Amino acid sequence: MKTNVKVTAIELTPAISQYLTEKLAHLNKFTVGMDDDSIMVNVEIGKTTHHHKSGDYFRTELNLNLNGLDFRTEATEGDLYASIDVAKDDLIEQIRQRLKKHSSLLRRGGRVLKSLLRGFKK
Repeated sequence: MKTNVKVTAIELTPAISQYLTEKLAHLNKFTVGMDDDSIMVNVEIGKTTHHHKSGDYFRTELNLNLNGLDFRTEATEGDLYASIDVAKDDLIEQIRQRLKKHSSLLRRGGRVLKSLLRGFKK
């Protein structure tokens, strides 16, 4: 999995980089058997403003290209680590919904095919 990190209005410390790597490692279970070169994650983290001292002003945006499928999420929180967690959880939920939809369409097609085959048996 290729990762591209863009930082806005903050400094990318080793602690932030390590935390981001750990959280993006959770996406590996959805990419089993896929070519690592076809998976691209674009991450943008930073502050939305320079002058606020409280409120939701840390922003994380994740764009995932998974074999031609695009997933995008954005989270704004009061803490940088919390915004990374919220964005990661939302991205995983989007991937799960897509996989569930694919599975249900496959099953529906199998039911239709089975009912057609039953009709030919009689």
